[in-house]
Amino acid sequence: MIRIYTDGAAQGNPGRGGYGTIMKYGQFEKELSQGFRMTTNNRMELMAVIVGLETIKKEGIPVTIYSDSKYVVDSVEKGWLWGWEKKNFKDKANPDLWKRYIPLHKKYKPKFVWVKGHAGHPENERCDVLAVAAAEGGGLLVDQEYEMSK
Repeated sequence: MIRIYTDGAAQGNPGRGGYGTIMKYGQFEKELSQGFRMTTNNRMELMAVIVGLETIKKEGIPVTIYSDSKYVVDSVEKGWLWGWEKKNFKDKANPDLWKRYIPLHKKYKPKFVWVKGHAGHPENERCDVLAVAAAEGGGLLVDQEYEMSK
């Protein structure tokens, strides 16, 4: 099984933001993170999931995503996402990222597990450190879709 741990952070919301992702498969572990100059926490939470799924190189392996984001977990697990898609995301936030997520969901069919944030879960705490460091670091990217929509 591939385990993906994710977290996102934004300073100001909107403001500088970043995501942190940890990928685990067998004895292999990989950390991913990136910062953006202007974004939101929910965008970074979703971006962490997307980047994790985009990093998978092999199909057919069960995937479980651990996230402290009720926004992401509930949107998928409670099926809200599919209603939004039918309505072409009318009046919904982050349609660009959800449209990027949907083909990944169909390809990997991940299971989501919500974890309480800032509660001592080791991988969630590490993802938070990665996300905050990315947001505070140099080399911040432009979240084009977000900035163009404002």
